[in-house]
Amino acid sequence: MLSTDILSFIKHDVLERFTRYVSVSTGSDPLSTEKPSTARQHDLLKVLASELTQLRLVDITHTPNGFVYATLPGSEGYIPFGLMAHVDTSPDQEGEGVAPLVRERYNGGALRFPDDPELTLSPEDSPQLRDFIGDTIITASGKTLLGADDKAGVAEIMTALAVLHRFPDLPHGTIEVCFTSDEEVGRGVDGIDTARLPAHIYTMDGGYPGELQTECFDAYSVTVKILGRGVHPGYAYGKMINAALVVNKFISALPERERPETTRSREGFFHISEIEANNERAEIRMIVRDFENSQNLKRIQHLHELAAKLEGEHPGAVIELAVVHQYENMRETLAQHPEIVERAVRAIEDAGVTVRRHPIRGGTDGSRLTAMGYPSPNIFAGGMMFHSRREWIALSGLSQAVQTILHLARHHRVG
Repeated sequence: MLSTDILSFIKHDVLERFTRYVSVSTGSDPLSTEKPSTARQHDLLKVLASELTQLRLVDITHTPNGFVYATLPGSEGYIPFGLMAHVDTSPDQEGEGVAPLVRERYNGGALRFPDDPELTLSPEDSPQLRDFIGDTIITASGKTLLGADDKAGVAEIMTALAVLHRFPDLPHGTIEVCFTSDEEVGRGVDGIDTARLPAHIYTMDGGYPGELQTECFDAYSVTVKILGRGVHPGYAYGKMINAALVVNKFISALPERERPETTRSREGFFHISEIEANNERAEIRMIVRDFENSQNLKRIQHLHELAAKLEGEHPGAVIELAVVHQYENMRETLAQHPEIVERAVRAIEDAGVTVRRHPIRGGTDGSRLTAMGYPSPNIFAGGMMFHSRREWIALSGLSQAVQTILHLARHHRVG
């Protein structure tokens, strides 16, 4: 059990860190070819490197390609492990100028936002709010996302390190810390220094308190480029190939029952994230998701067949597909390392939280790390309604995640 002094320190420290970190703009950019994809991600990485120095970690490195590494030396008799979270926020929603609102003693009703009087957050939007009546709820102001994905994980790791610094009698072994960039655009571990990684890592990037995820989507990104033929519309008979109309046909031909808004549980989907089109050129950027790679390969094959069909219907049109396998389901690899998962289960239970085991309908840096040979279960960070202006997190969730990390350190004793 953690003492009252430690629990009080956690509550105040993690709230201060979280609200400060989310105020730093760190949105990533899927169209950039740089790493990190936006220079502003370095703004928070610099802050973290400085604070890690103050907490007396060693071998602190802030790299040009968007990583911060650090080591907390530990006692003998413990197994080293890693902690990871990402600093970038989703480009799906505005992330500049986040103004966190700390709403104490939530009463169970609808929450309103000062920067958008029409926007509300209620148990009808997010039923999980009913579990946090009386708690402190943190949201943004209504014009931006909050950034709990994954600055909650960043704050929780930093607070856990601060606890171990302030209360040196707490048991722990060596902890390797890694903060990444560009997770939201699928490039979080591109260029990672594997020499700085321990044998296994825990990503702090889940949602509802108690979540422990050992299975995730298998993921592809697909870019569809359509080349038509532009001609003066007054003289276009038999000549024009309108790429904007072809792209409309392409999208309309995708199965209606395989969209994010019509799928749940273990069902996969196609998701159109962006379209650019005129009469001569069009481009679709999309993602393809399923828990089984075999099902995703069928979806990719469907896209190729659809492209060939539309080229046949529009002679002279050219449709090209660029397919990238972003990450794999980590299920099979983690099943070979049950002891890693069991330590996480015990740590969550010791924090007084019910363990919730279910697949994540998404992915984390840990998805790719697991495929690279570094088993990386994903532990809750506490945030809800990610990537939206209604994103929120409860202070109790932040605190429970910190406690879980501290118990995790204790459970890595040899033998």
